[in-house]
Amino acid sequence: MTVAKIVYASMTGNTEEISEIIESALEEEGIEVEREECTDIDADFYDDADLCIVATYTYGDGELPDEIVDFYEELAEKDLSGKIYGVVGSGDKEYGDLFCKSADDFAAIFEKIGAENGAATVRIENNAEEEDITLIKNFVKSLAAKI
Repeated sequence: MTVAKIVYASMTGNTEEISEIIESALEEEGIEVEREECTDIDADFYDDADLCIVATYTYGDGELPDEIVDFYEELAEKDLSGKIYGVVGSGDKEYGDLFCKSADDFAAIFEKIGAENGAATVRIENNAEEEDITLIKNFVKSLAAKI
């Protein structure tokens, strides 16, 4: 059975909710899912995953959230060749070019360590609205189609 693992960072609860929507959509696709908050695991969490997913917010002036920095740095040392990745970011469009920058940072690291992009990065302003849920479901369908 295909295994998807979701790592998320959430300060306000928006990204945690987004990760729950991803989890539910993956389960609807018949995929086994494990979802963990970034401080509860390390990068080895992805070792037995087919799909590696990160949901994160962007902090301040385009920075990674403090709580996910260790995970990000550990991930940069991994080899995820043969695995599919996907990234979802939440943020505030008032930050212009820095909107969801942490999601872009994770996508770049996944590429660097050999994972294959399974879906275009989804960027959500603040909490997930109805149209965002549709984007997330399409994101999940793209990931599932790569397996």
